[in-house]
Amino acid sequence: MNRRLIRPTLSDVQDQLGARMQRKKPAPPDQTNAENFYYLKQMQARTPMVVVLDQGETIRGVIEWYDKHCIKVHRLNEPNLLIMKSCIRFMYKEGEVRSEGNHEGDNHNPPEAQEADDRE
Repeated sequence: MNRRLIRPTLSDVQDQLGARMQRKKPAPPDQTNAENFYYLKQMQARTPMVVVLDQGETIRGVIEWYDKHCIKVHRLNEPNLLIMKSCIRFMYKEGEVRSEGNHEGDNHNPPEAQEADDRE
């Protein structure tokens, strides 16, 4: 009895690999446009913003204009500023309360509670 090994042809193997590659999920886009949407929303509503720079300086005003590398902040009774985005640490709406001392990993207990914990 002569047994013969049946192998798929090279074209069959390539077809199977091609089908697997097509099922692969495409990579996410490089740009989501979320930043642009946020700037447009704040500009249209003329929302007072606080911009905190890398050095810790805060700038208050309304975002008047933006592009890929900078934003223009309109300030009352002060000159308008063109701020490079690379110099911005973060920004938030002026009405929001921002506590500088509370960061992740900090102990959020009041000092009295911390002292009580230390005594135990």
